[in-house]
Amino acid sequence: MREALQFYVDGRWVSPTSATVIDVIDPADAGIAGRVAIGNAQDVDHAVAAARKAFDSFSRSSVQERLDLLDAIIAAYQKRADDIAAAVTAEMGAPAWLASAAQVPIGLAHLQTARQILEHYEFSEKRGATLLAKEPVGVCAFITPWNWPLNQIACKVAPALAVGCTMVLKPSEVAPFSGHIFAEVMHEAGVPAGVFNLVHGDGPGVGAALSAHPDVDMVSFTGSTRAGVEVARAAAPTVKRVHQELGGKSANIVLPSADLEAAVAQGVAAMMVNSGQSCNAPSRMMVAAGDMARAKTIAAAAAAEQTVGQPASNAKLGPVVSQAQWDKVQHLIQTGIDEGATLVAGGTGLPDGLDAGYYVKPTVFADVTNDMIIAREEIFGPVLTILAYQDVEQAIVMANDTPYGLAAYVQGAAQEAGEVAGRLRAGQVYLNYPDLDMTAPFGGYKQSGNGREWGAHAFGEFLEVKAVMGYASAGA
Repeated sequence: MREALQFYVDGRWVSPTSATVIDVIDPADAGIAGRVAIGNAQDVDHAVAAARKAFDSFSRSSVQERLDLLDAIIAAYQKRADDIAAAVTAEMGAPAWLASAAQVPIGLAHLQTARQILEHYEFSEKRGATLLAKEPVGVCAFITPWNWPLNQIACKVAPALAVGCTMVLKPSEVAPFSGHIFAEVMHEAGVPAGVFNLVHGDGPGVGAALSAHPDVDMVSFTGSTRAGVEVARAAAPTVKRVHQELGGKSANIVLPSADLEAAVAQGVAAMMVNSGQSCNAPSRMMVAAGDMARAKTIAAAAAAEQTVGQPASNAKLGPVVSQAQWDKVQHLIQTGIDEGATLVAGGTGLPDGLDAGYYVKPTVFADVTNDMIIAREEIFGPVLTILAYQDVEQAIVMANDTPYGLAAYVQGAAQEAGEVAGRLRAGQVYLNYPDLDMTAPFGGYKQSGNGREWGAHAFGEFLEVKAVMGYASAGA
């Protein structure tokens, strides 16, 4: 049984101020995977004080010192890769192959990308007699979710560390073990005391205290739009910088020029990755009305290939993360049936042969309209909706008719797909299922958040800009 019963503060492991401990549930069988301590505002005070104390010196560290530090973190992370993968599987149910092939490597990729960018990043610029200096924003609070835990930890920690910020991390209490190992990695790498701190806990007890803390200069949150609103409210009285990566309901427009067979089949597979628990999942597929019948057949066959099973098996899908998540997904599948959408694949209940754990049948609805609940709410499970459009203009309108704007997808002839992309209100647009670009800025329009993560744009989120006028005349 795994345990995360201490916090990492000021360079050492410390006991919480309270004795509150909760079970962490293994979604594969609904058994107990381990225990995690739950912190409070007093624990947050200790961690923030350590980060504040460390900021003065770390913010003035040299680029070379931070490059060396990132090298040490990368090496320590690679040594613990198998441990981290096993933790991800135990805490949130990712199939073992997915944890090893994607969940852990993407965290490493963010560390490596930040290191590459830092090597050539310009922290100052002269414009005539004025110097523009980019300086670390200060103490950062990171509140991260359970669905891609290493991705969301590393894409915040790596750039913040690279530019000279100090930080306090609160990983999800639903999936805390990978974050706990990440703190062990930071300690082994020799991160200076107070630069990186970890406090386990829930949103009301630790997340709210971090968001409201007067000595936190920036809070970066990834999670639901509802929770993001609460983070912003808590942060408002201290006018701290707030970065949010929130929900999504991403459109996937299959243009008439696309190879329908490939576009639909790949769209189903992309939707189902990580059991559909990705904020940028292509959950609203849009096909020409005349192609709907064929799309149903293709989608049904593609869904049948999405095997579901124990994380240790070779199944493509494991469970969703929790009973609450399973209940939500089941409710929304039933809602789609009640709304009159055509159930092409899947449906309610556990998949055949699985009588314990939080497994969901890979589900596809067709003949969906954009006013249906299943087309508007983020389901966060392996559920795809297929909508029909009469012409491309209508497809663009439908794609933008959502409160979200995290991502969008377009399949079809390159020039037309690019023109459609230019009209979509989303922070990322993927044309013809491209390879992942770790340097591309990640973030959303509208209620999908504000600010950008990944690559050089992430550096800017953690920097203040100071204009020093008369710099040349001062003899500098």
